[in-house]
Amino acid sequence: MIAVLDTGLCNVGSCLNMLRHLGAAPVATADPAVVRDATHLVLPGVGAFDAGMAALHAHDLVDALRVAVHERGAALLGICLGMQLLARRSAEGERPGLGWLDADVERLPAQPGLRVPHMGWNTVVPAAPSPLFDAAGAPPEFYFVHTYHVVADDPADVTGIATHGIAFHAAVGRGRVQGVQFHPEKSHRHGLALLGRWLEAA
Repeated sequence: MIAVLDTGLCNVGSCLNMLRHLGAAPVATADPAVVRDATHLVLPGVGAFDAGMAALHAHDLVDALRVAVHERGAALLGICLGMQLLARRSAEGERPGLGWLDADVERLPAQPGLRVPHMGWNTVVPAAPSPLFDAAGAPPEFYFVHTYHVVADDPADVTGIATHGIAFHAAVGRGRVQGVQFHPEKSHRHGLALLGRWLEAA
């Protein structure tokens, strides 16, 4: 069962539609019992880090996610803010993150001639073996909207790199926990292919 977490921080409709296009039957939910029983979890999100963690706690989802992923072996894909919530902390807020990756979240640096937030299409270069990318193909393009980015301690956890003034970690992963800073649900064929690979691998 594929659960797309609906905590009110984003429109989950695009995620549901893309997964349905792949022949899956996802459900949008904030029910801890449904989350605990899921085989696949999508954690989308937009907005501020503290609001994201507050929403997970308000719906009693932090422990449900831990049980699903770390005890039952569910696969999890964090999208945009959902990826950032996998880190220990963020320069954007005060709340601790889930801490599932040895990583922190930092603000993209302001640079002359570069717009922050980073908005629009950008190439992601695979950096390590990952169930999300086809390393043999041309580097795909995905749609980004973000001001903050994840900085992983261990290069082995970095699976994709993009550049916006600086090279930043656009995708991270460890085992069955994967995260992407971009929006595959808004990235047309490349996003569809990524979600398909994630479903097949998990």
